[in-house]
Amino acid sequence: MHCPFCRNPDSRVIDSRSTEDGAAIRRRRSCPECGRRFTTQETVLQMVAKRSGVTEPFSRDKIIAGVRRACQGRPVDEDALAKLGHQVEEAIRATGVAEIPSHQIGLAILGPLRELDEVAYLRFASVYRGFESLDDFAKEIELLRAVDPPGE
Repeated sequence: MHCPFCRNPDSRVIDSRSTEDGAAIRRRRSCPECGRRFTTQETVLQMVAKRSGVTEPFSRDKIIAGVRRACQGRPVDEDALAKLGHQVEEAIRATGVAEIPSHQIGLAILGPLRELDEVAYLRFASVYRGFESLDDFAKEIELLRAVDPPGE
């Protein structure tokens, strides 16, 4: 780690701590050359393999933005979206894989979204699964009703 002040290529770690969510480590460092202190933050990059073959870093914000579109006009608040984003990120990290296919991220979204709002779930599923007819919607609604019958 280069010192940001004098560019010395060496530094000494004084203190290490996990962030609140456990997704990163903060390290307090000291430069032996100039004596100044600085903080670094280390995170593990989870990569997403898209259908096109391109890979990009995982983004919780992209998950929340996609789900927000599906929830438009529904009684879903920002806290619920943030919680869903966190659940999806935890599920992705729990796989232990450095590069995850985008398809698996969609699957990780469907479960929590179904619990959050069934209409938003149908909207998201219709795009994610590529519904092409009313029959596709009808089949998905029947699956929803089979698991959670109306009136219960």
